[in-house]
Amino acid sequence: MVYRIAHADEYLAITGVWIDTVKITKSAWVWPLQRCQRFSIQPEDYSLNLQAMTREKLQFLLPVVFTVGPDVNQRGGAPSRVHHSQESSEDHGDALIKYAMLLAEGDSKSGSGKAHIENIVKGIIEGETRVLVSALTMEEIFTEREEFKKRIFRNIQSELDQFGLKIYNANVKELRDAPNSNYFNSLSQKAHEGAINQARIDVAEAQRRGNVGEAQRVGEQNREIAKINAETAVQKTVRDSEKAQAEATLATRKTQYNRDVSIVQIEANRATEARDEELRRDVEVKRAQTELERLRASDVVKATILKESKQQAADAKNYEEQARSNAAFYSEQKAADAHAYKTRIHAEATYLAAAKQAEADLIRQQKEAAGLSAMAHAYADMSSAFGGPAGLIQYLMIEKGVYTELAKANAEAVRGLNPKMTIWNTGAQAGSEGSGSQGTSMGGMDSIRNVYQMLPPLMSTINDQTGISLPEWAFGKLAHQISDTEVNGTAVTDMSPAIKTTTVAKAK
Repeated sequence: MVYRIAHADEYLAITGVWIDTVKITKSAWVWPLQRCQRFSIQPEDYSLNLQAMTREKLQFLLPVVFTVGPDVNQRGGAPSRVHHSQESSEDHGDALIKYAMLLAEGDSKSGSGKAHIENIVKGIIEGETRVLVSALTMEEIFTEREEFKKRIFRNIQSELDQFGLKIYNANVKELRDAPNSNYFNSLSQKAHEGAINQARIDVAEAQRRGNVGEAQRVGEQNREIAKINAETAVQKTVRDSEKAQAEATLATRKTQYNRDVSIVQIEANRATEARDEELRRDVEVKRAQTELERLRASDVVKATILKESKQQAADAKNYEEQARSNAAFYSEQKAADAHAYKTRIHAEATYLAAAKQAEADLIRQQKEAAGLSAMAHAYADMSSAFGGPAGLIQYLMIEKGVYTELAKANAEAVRGLNPKMTIWNTGAQAGSEGSGSQGTSMGGMDSIRNVYQMLPPLMSTINDQTGISLPEWAFGKLAHQISDTEVNGTAVTDMSPAIKTTTVAKAK
């Protein structure tokens, strides 16, 4: 068993077992007891020089070239028998089957299938062409060349169909005289002589028309020359007049043009000067507006600083008055209950007076703030011009030299300072080990104790750092009282009802 594959321009013809006639395919397995034959489907050219006779008994030579090959488009198929689970198909009514059988017949008879097919094709072409020519006249063959070609094509194709062949191209060349015949030569001479005689007649007629026309042209030429000379003289006079008029018009227009140019130049210079003055005026206006906004921003900053300083002074004064009233109240309470009541009344009166003064200051500051608010609306436009509040603030601080002043103030603030640090501990860490057990017995009083232990060193630290001394009645006595209650780190539980605490240890 061999697997055979045909080339692109070939087919395989397989015969033998399991195939009724011939199987045409491109590739197939060739089984034992089967025969495979390759054959080409390339068309072949058949050139013939036919000697034919017309209906008028005129013999001539008819050179033709036909391109003939297998008709690969006319295919037919039917399923074949199946043997050993193998499926195949055989082509019936197929042009390729007819062509393959014709090749096989030629191989069996003459040993060459191509020669056999060539003899058949040439015989069909010669026979059909002679039959067709014998039914036509020479004039019909000449005048109806295309129809003659189509009839030859149809007649020959109908005969070639039975062999699976197809005419791909048919070319009929020029007709020629057969041996011992001068028909086409005579026709050619006749046409040649007729053309020569007609040419002579045409030449004579052309010469006659040329002589007459030449004389006419000479006379017309002389008349036209005289007429042209006269018209030229008249036209020269007219042109001279028009030239003088055009020169005068040109001079006038040049004068007008120069005048218009001068006017336009003067107007342009005046417009440029006016535009320059307008731009200068706009620059001055914008410069004045910028200076005004700068002054307004400066006033706003000053007003803000003044407001804050006054607010701080008022708060300090309020705090001082409140502290003074509280000190007087608590000192008089220690002296006597009756005197304390009187002192409290006096302190409340003093507090109310201070509150009234604070309210008056607040109202005054609100009025000042209203004025500043009106000014702030003006600065809002500046803020938009500088891209937002941040841009406005930066502009004002740069304009007023705030950054420089702040740097100087910070330098002066830290100059000569001697900072102190104070660290203190409370609870068991500050006393002896025994204080821890005592603190446990105190329960929830530890938190209160730690707070009061922290106050004396805190007040001392504030005094060291800022120089501010708090009232002695509040913290001085309290520190003294706490120090009196320290007994070797042991918690003291018998104290006044106001404060109960434990030992405190302070470290600086």
